[in-house]
Amino acid sequence: MARPEFRIEFAPEVLRHLQVIPRQQHNLLRTEIHDQLRFTPLVQTRNRKPLELPAPFAATWELRCGLRNRFRVFYTVDEEANTVNILAIGVKEGNRLYIGREEYRS
Repeated sequence: MARPEFRIEFAPEVLRHLQVIPRQQHNLLRTEIHDQLRFTPLVQTRNRKPLELPAPFAATWELRCGLRNRFRVFYTVDEEANTVNILAIGVKEGNRLYIGREEYRS
């Protein structure tokens, strides 16, 4: 039996978040989001985990990707609509998380 395919939607704010990420990394992010979240967005893995609230942008899941897992993709899943909603994309530098031009603290 084939797994259902989830539609991936991006919040309008994500475009602003991407403006501070080097353009050559955008394809990597797009590929990782597509490969990791299209069929199993709710399966916990080494690089994908549920979040405790409060989380940035009220996200319920986080995907880590990129070289040394420096990028963070925050998302929610609507199982009834088979939709993954990408709410934010950030860059982790040491213990700091930057989304757009703002630093977020956990």
